[in-house]
Amino acid sequence: MIGYILRRILRAVPVLFLVTLVSFFIMQIVPGDPASIIAGLGATPQEVERVRHELGLDRPMLVQLVSWYQGMARGDLGDSILLGRSVSRAIVERLPVTLSLSLYALVLTLVVGITSGVFASLRPNTWLDQALMTVALVGVSLPSFWLGLMLIVLFAVKLDWLPSGGYVPLTESAWGWLRSASLPAISLALLQIGLLARITRSTMLEVLGQDFIRTARTKGLSDAVVVGKHAFKNVMIPIVTVVGITLSLLLSGSVVIETVYSLPGVGRLLASAVLRRDYPVIQGGLLMVAAGLVCLNILVDVLYAWLDPRVRFEGEG
Repeated sequence: MIGYILRRILRAVPVLFLVTLVSFFIMQIVPGDPASIIAGLGATPQEVERVRHELGLDRPMLVQLVSWYQGMARGDLGDSILLGRSVSRAIVERLPVTLSLSLYALVLTLVVGITSGVFASLRPNTWLDQALMTVALVGVSLPSFWLGLMLIVLFAVKLDWLPSGGYVPLTESAWGWLRSASLPAISLALLQIGLLARITRSTMLEVLGQDFIRTARTKGLSDAVVVGKHAFKNVMIPIVTVVGITLSLLLSGSVVIETVYSLPGVGRLLASAVLRRDYPVIQGGLLMVAAGLVCLNILVDVLYAWLDPRVRFEGEG
């Protein structure tokens, strides 16, 4: 297994290289100039050009790219053009917000999505099954930004139960963090709960129709034992795949949700960097996000072997 993980890491190097290369050239051709933003609205062309020279933006693109790769090889992702600090520090400062929000949303997705899918599979083609799957379909179809705004209107403006924005760190107040993170986490989770519920239902129905389940029922085992002990473990492998995809979508969806709820996370940092053409933050942020997704994919593959010993990695007997 260690050999497999090392091979996957080596294969990820070209992927990460391609991510940084594409992001660099896209930002170069997109209209906009960070030097104009720094110089101000009333700056003369000479002042803008002076800022461009100080930032090194007047150098050829290839020279800028090679310089960035040289810094990355030393563990230096560069300095933010507009924040006045290193990219690594800016990302690390905001990473706890994004991770806590994504994990909160993942817990909600797992609990509600799996529970809904299991209950629907135990009562197929009944009103409960149809109601749960209809709600799941609606949840998958809703745009995240619209859903976030509607939740703000309902729970923050109309009912005044939860704050409409802002963030309280978990280290300062657990209750404050729960209140500030609940609406954003629900906004993220509702989009993924439907997908997980539908896949859980279809997979559970397939497993419940297999011979070993019928044998367990003929032995007089209760539904709780049949589902919990025999069926659920066989459902977990496809669910693990969906969970890996779900966490990836939650991390990427944080760009929109953090902007809607004014959360100081990595997603909002990247969104702001794109709007203000902060090239080092965009490149460094995309690199770290891509590296995180690669690690997540490797973790999902390792979980396969733990859940099902029949799974073998390539190169193993």
